[in-house]
Amino acid sequence: MTENSVAELPPVNAEASQEMWAEYIASAGIAADQEPFHVAESFGDNPALADELLHEMLHGTKRATSSLASDYAFYNERVPQVGDHCIVCDGKGQPRMIFRVLSVERSSFFDVDADFAVAEGEGDQSLEHWRREHDKFWRRTQKSIGIDWTPEETTKPGGELIKERFEICWPPSFAD
Repeated sequence: MTENSVAELPPVNAEASQEMWAEYIASAGIAADQEPFHVAESFGDNPALADELLHEMLHGTKRATSSLASDYAFYNERVPQVGDHCIVCDGKGQPRMIFRVLSVERSSFFDVDADFAVAEGEGDQSLEHWRREHDKFWRRTQKSIGIDWTPEETTKPGGELIKERFEICWPPSFAD
């Protein structure tokens, strides 16, 4: 894979994701009419990256993630909100964990600070690494949908970053 190509992620195993969600809801004692909003997805844009990011969540310090507001609009998806949950799948589309969103903030690429870079838990956790790798990632993924993205796009209304902090809540052996 070249820096400018995007490998396909397999579809999420919806049945296994629903089974994991039901087990979590039952163990947490959440009534059916009180279930929080949730999605099931793999992180990254290729199987290897999905596995790497999942590993950092389960075995490292990754407790934050960032995305582009414009992606939510393009794909007609709901922007994450505090209290939402995410079933995180591996590079094969299999559910492995669930996290709960603790905070959501909009910012520009240039306003991301060292503290957030550490919370993303990737690479050497430096702000320089965060900027370099996220710049490459968003240029690559946006190119795949016909957009010539630059960090300056995040300073425009609708182009901001969506920065989330989260806690792992399932499985219990990995819960924060």
